[in-house]
Amino acid sequence: MTESKRILLAEPRGYCAGVDRAVETVERALDKHGAPVYVRKEIVHNRHVVDTLAERGAIFVGETDEVPEGAIVVFSAHGVSPEVHRTAAQRNLKTIDATCPLVTKVHQEAKRFARDDYDILLIGHEGHEEVEGTAGEAPEHIQLVDGPDAVDTVSVRDESKVIWLSQTTLSVDETMETVRRLRERFPELNDPPSDDICYATQNRQVAVKAMAPKCDLVIVVGSKNSSNSVRLVEVALQNGASASYLVDYAREIDPAWLDGVETVGITSGASVPEVLVRGVIDFLSEYGFDSVEKVTTAEETLTFALPRELRPARTAK
Repeated sequence: MTESKRILLAEPRGYCAGVDRAVETVERALDKHGAPVYVRKEIVHNRHVVDTLAERGAIFVGETDEVPEGAIVVFSAHGVSPEVHRTAAQRNLKTIDATCPLVTKVHQEAKRFARDDYDILLIGHEGHEEVEGTAGEAPEHIQLVDGPDAVDTVSVRDESKVIWLSQTTLSVDETMETVRRLRERFPELNDPPSDDICYATQNRQVAVKAMAPKCDLVIVVGSKNSSNSVRLVEVALQNGASASYLVDYAREIDPAWLDGVETVGITSGASVPEVLVRGVIDFLSEYGFDSVEKVTTAEETLTFALPRELRPARTAK
């Protein structure tokens, strides 16, 4: 007797507190100031979110010099370097900083250890906006270590004054393997004061690890430039899923992926609105996947306050 086709739905998935805050920041800025509101880079790495905000009047630019003098510009959730703040000030831009507070924490760590003259080994992906922002806090002290294979090229001035920090959206397992190799080379390597990989990234990976061994296929909803979404595909494959694919929309699912499949796992990256996950569930139901079971590994309750410029004014009682 064959089992009925089923969907396993990872919890937690989708929006994290930092993404929620960043998207709401652009929405509130549009409500308060009207269109256009400029946004440096993608506010979060999700095509649907960016397209939806663009329809409302957000204009996404690569750099602040593309923003008209004196206009409003929102900095994305990934954070920016001090140089970006300087160039914005030179152009008299009204800035609203939607950097995730967990990214800001890594920036503060970088500044603190640079002040103490440490060599800072920043584990992350070259070219990622978050890495560029963090490295910009102390470029003369920070070296990028892009994965375990990059460890051999690292050089430091004083092996007793070395610390590692990391991009917030990495694979936990790969990051710890990079740290292990760094520590083999530099036994006195210091750990960051608190965990840099964000709670949401870790929680989504843990949920996929729990789900993957039971899945013939794991579909990750997310965009290709979303680091944490790409990591979820890797985690699914490393932990027992027979196949895993990244899609922005349900229409990107190839029905051939479903041949011989009885259990499909679904999760979504931290910048993905739930409406896109619902679309995937509806798509799969047309192919007989009508049983949905949740795989819950954590409850998330964290929220972040909006940037000060957009908080509602306190009214006198």
